[in-house]
Amino acid sequence: MSTTVIQTATPKNWKAYQLLDSGGFEKLEKFGDYILRRPEPQAAWDKSLSELEWQNKAHAYFKKDKGSQEKGEWMLKKGMVDRWYMPYQTATLNLNFKLALSSFKHVGIFPEQAMNWDFIMEKVKKMPVKNPKVLNLFAYTGGASIAAKQAGADVTHVDSIKQVISWSRDNMEASQLDNIRWVVEDAMKFVRREAKRGNVYQGIILDPPAYGRGPDGEKWILEEQINEMLKTVAQILDKENYFLILNMYSMGFSSLIVENLVKCSFEHSKNHEFGELYLEDSFKKKLPLGVYYRFASI
Repeated sequence: MSTTVIQTATPKNWKAYQLLDSGGFEKLEKFGDYILRRPEPQAAWDKSLSELEWQNKAHAYFKKDKGSQEKGEWMLKKGMVDRWYMPYQTATLNLNFKLALSSFKHVGIFPEQAMNWDFIMEKVKKMPVKNPKVLNLFAYTGGASIAAKQAGADVTHVDSIKQVISWSRDNMEASQLDNIRWVVEDAMKFVRREAKRGNVYQGIILDPPAYGRGPDGEKWILEEQINEMLKTVAQILDKENYFLILNMYSMGFSSLIVENLVKCSFEHSKNHEFGELYLEDSFKKKLPLGVYYRFASI
């Protein structure tokens, strides 16, 4: 097993998205035609633009409910829509995403993940297997799923929330793709069953939340269950032709913890890289947005 030193990584190919400024525990972002202002707990530094400039630029801002870190409502300026589409286009990918203003400050896309979409496209294309099987766990609105599908993979998309699966389907159709397998289920329950059945995938993507609930009330607590999850995933990842991507957004997990977790479960894999994901604002401030770990046979 070869492991690189800890890296910082950011997507290079965004044309429709831009992090304009960050600071004061907020971020100012451009998603296609619209600029949004929303909370960001990691942006502990000062803003570069003035408060007046933030107010003037933002088409909508997220106002948190009292006592809540996540829940709240969007305050819209005249002409701001609550749903729109935004493309992600490179030499090899042509994806389209439906964006919407949710009551939990999210808009349906994590722009830093574009780095992993490029990785998926490259690895699926290089794999010496026709239509490699790719499993996307905790798959949210499916950016990784549609990237894998566009690359030519046979994709299984697992998430516990029906509405999020519907959103993913919209993204698939907006990207002129079809035939993704949708599974509304608890991710841990799904991988245990796949391991029992002896099913194998060439690519596996995990994007687990810190906390979550399955469709039948199953509890997911990252710190308590990620080790078992990775051990079970190791049983269903192809031993010869493979790639794996793990994203972690928990502020309590460093990239070194993630390295140890992965090494314990995937001893004989190769081409490892890991580190911190970030977005850079227009003033060169780097906003950290979790850690990543990935490896591939090719």
